[in-house]
Amino acid sequence: MNQNNETLEQMPFMQHLTVLRQYLFKIVGVTLFLFFCLLPFRNQTYQWLSEPLRQRLPTASTMIATDVTATFMAPFKLNLFVSFMLVMPYIIYQIWSFIKPALYAKERHLAIPLLLSSIVLFYLGVAFAYFITLPAILHFFISVSPETVAPMTDINSYLSFCLKLFLVFGFTFEIPIITLLLILIGVVSTQSLAEKRRFIIVGCFFIAMFITPPDALSMIMLAIPMWLLFELGLFCGQLIEKTKS
Repeated sequence: MNQNNETLEQMPFMQHLTVLRQYLFKIVGVTLFLFFCLLPFRNQTYQWLSEPLRQRLPTASTMIATDVTATFMAPFKLNLFVSFMLVMPYIIYQIWSFIKPALYAKERHLAIPLLLSSIVLFYLGVAFAYFITLPAILHFFISVSPETVAPMTDINSYLSFCLKLFLVFGFTFEIPIITLLLILIGVVSTQSLAEKRRFIIVGCFFIAMFITPPDALSMIMLAIPMWLLFELGLFCGQLIEKTKS
């Protein structure tokens, strides 16, 4: 065990909390700074988010606000989400700085690519949701609406729907990292995962059925990436096992 580990172990519990609080203050401070910097552009940001819906609405339809404060609060909440998304690499860096002294040199070399990969995969998941999944879902729901009904979506409802979709796909794209970590710490082996592949595929569709909107298209568009991402994590785990043997 290196000197940093020994120093960390000798630190009292309250001192650990003090150090953690310092890192949290940095995270909150940077997030708020970015939030206020982006605040003047909140309406433009919401326009960008609502573009996939507005492009598919009938000519006579438009987005509406059913609450007096919605025109302010919806862009405000979106601005906070965007700030959090943009500051995510800094948050990961602060978390890494906090846990780094407790890791061995070998663990540090492994943790860095995992942390970087988790950031990239999360952004890829959000991008996949916005550019591929969201347009397909909106097109489906609008196309099946009765001809006598003019779709007019509330801006708060649309924001909640999009943020949920982004977070679901963002965390779903972390499956390769989770799979790889479970293999590396010895909780499961690549052989056991390969043998349970059929059950895992069924589980992907089962989970997707509960966390997506109530339509088959959304479920399929989440379940298939979940399965493929699991296969990616399993493949990386098999490569690591081969290098160790």
